[in-house]
Amino acid sequence: MIEELKLKLGAEVEKLQHELNVVLPNEIRKAVELGDLRENSEYKAALERQQFVQARLGQLRQRLSKLSQIDVSQIARDAVGLGSEVTVHDEKNGKTEVYSLVFGDGDFEEGHVSMSSPIGRSLVGKKVGDTTILRLPTSVRHLTVTSIKTIHDM
Repeated sequence: MIEELKLKLGAEVEKLQHELNVVLPNEIRKAVELGDLRENSEYKAALERQQFVQARLGQLRQRLSKLSQIDVSQIARDAVGLGSEVTVHDEKNGKTEVYSLVFGDGDFEEGHVSMSSPIGRSLVGKKVGDTTILRLPTSVRHLTVTSIKTIHDM
């Protein structure tokens, strides 16, 4: 899971690096050739895109650095942690839900929750049979962990 995320982020870094070093300089050069830069919307758009790409590259590099520091052997085998797939039972409505805990601000598919989200924070460290209280702005939920698949099991 962590290696897949590193590859995905690395591919995005390469794409943005190409855009920053090849595509945007060409667009800026073409815009400069059009003349008056004060009222040149192409030039302004290219500069804004350049700033965005530089900021995004900084975020991606920081995230890749944090991912490199994760030691999978330190992730618990019997408790909820990064990469865990957790099945919980809601005590109030009787429903069973499955969540996958993921790192950071990635693309969240159905059932994926960030470890820094309220539900992620409430589940981290819990074991099968533990009940956690999830306080939301509109309600309070009591969730009991019924099963866990850790990153080591997948």
